[in-house]
Amino acid sequence: MRMAISFAALFLSAGLLQLSSGGVGPLDALTGLATGMTPEQVGFLGSAHFFGFFIGCWWAPRLMGGVGHSRAFAIFAATGAIGLAAHVLVTDPNWWALFRVGSGICIAGCYTVIEAWLQAKVTNETRGRAMGSYRFVDIVSSLIAQFMIGALANLETYIAYNLLTIICCASLLPLALTKNEQPETPAATRLEPILAWKASPLAVAGVVVAALSSASFRMVGPIYGIELGLAPGQIGIFLAAFVAGGALSQIPTGWIADRFDRRRVLIWLSVAATLSCASQYLAHGSSPETIMLLAFIFGFTTFPIYSVAAAHAHDFATQEQRVPLSAALMFYYAIGAIAAPYIASLLIAWFGPFAMFTLIAVGHIGLVIFGLARMRVRDSPGRRTRYVYAPRTTFMIGRLLGRSRDRKD
Repeated sequence: MRMAISFAALFLSAGLLQLSSGGVGPLDALTGLATGMTPEQVGFLGSAHFFGFFIGCWWAPRLMGGVGHSRAFAIFAATGAIGLAAHVLVTDPNWWALFRVGSGICIAGCYTVIEAWLQAKVTNETRGRAMGSYRFVDIVSSLIAQFMIGALANLETYIAYNLLTIICCASLLPLALTKNEQPETPAATRLEPILAWKASPLAVAGVVVAALSSASFRMVGPIYGIELGLAPGQIGIFLAAFVAGGALSQIPTGWIADRFDRRRVLIWLSVAATLSCASQYLAHGSSPETIMLLAFIFGFTTFPIYSVAAAHAHDFATQEQRVPLSAALMFYYAIGAIAAPYIASLLIAWFGPFAMFTLIAVGHIGLVIFGLARMRVRDSPGRRTRYVYAPRTTFMIGRLLGRSRDRKD
C-alpha cells in the first residue's frame, strides 16, 4: 500500500506537469498569432521549447546529484512556473522564446526526477504495472491538456497563463507531501550518440522523422488549423485527435512489430504516413469533423514510428547497452524536434499551410528509401526484443523500461 501511495504521488505530479506543459504550446501559438506574431516566430517558440528540453535532460541528473530529488524537482518546477507567468509581462517573441526554453527545461528536468524516483521504487514484480500506469497517465494527461485549449483560448490572456502556472506549481505538492525517503541519486546516463548509429542507422533516421512529424504538428499545428478555418476552441480537439490516434495505434502496431521484420513495419508505416500527409489536401474547404478525422489518421500512422525504430535498434544491442542506447535515441529525437517546428513554420509562411505536411511527407519518403537500402545491407536479426511503447520524456527512460524488452520465452 505504501508503495502504491508513493507511485500515486509521482503519477499525480507527472499528470499535472503534462497538463501545464501540454497546454502552453498551443496557447502560445493562438495568443501569438492574435497579437501579430508571424508563423516563423510561433514556430521558433516550439523550437525553443525543445532546446530547453535538451538542456533539461542533460542537466537534471547532475543537479539531482548535488541537491537531491525533491530540491531538483522544485528548481525545475519553479523554472517552468516563472516562464509561464512571465508570458503576460511582455509579448515580444524573443522574450517568449526565452520563456519557452524555461518550460522545456522544466518538463525535462521534472520528468527526469520522476523517472529516477520510479526506477528506485520499482521491482521486477511491479515494473510492468508501474510502466503501464506511467504510460496511461502520460497519454490521458496529454489528451486532457489538448481539450483544455478550447477553454483557455476563450479566457483573458493573463488568466489563461495564470491557470497553467497554478497547475505547474501544484505539481510540487504531491512530492513535497510524501513522507517516503528520497532514493539515492543515480549516476548520469552516458550520452553516446554514436552507439545508436552503430546499432541501427535506420533507427536513427526513424526517430528523427518521428520528431519531424510530432514536433511539427504539436507546435505548428495550431497555425495550420487556423488557416483551415478552425475556431480557437476547435484547435484543442484537433490536436487531441492526433494524440488519440497515436495512442490507439500502439496495440496493433506492437502486435505487428513483434511478428514481422521491423524494417518492413517502419517502411509501411512511412508509406501510410505519406498517404496521410497527402490526404490533408482534402481538408481544404472540408467540415471540422473531416479535419479532425484526418488529424486522427495522421497520429495513427506517425506516432508509433519512434517506438518501432527504438525496438529495431534494441534488437542489435546487448543488455548492457540498453540504457545508453535509449538515451542516444532520445538525443536524436531532441535534435530533430528542435529543428522541425521552425522549419515547418518557415515553409508555411512561404508556401501556405499545406507546406507543413509536404515537409513531413518528404521526410517519410526519405525514410522509405533509406529503409529499402538498409534491407540490402544486412539481414534482420533472428531474435527480436519485445515491442515497447517508449514515452519520449527524458534520457532516463531506458532505465525505467529496465528488462521489459527482454523476452522470457
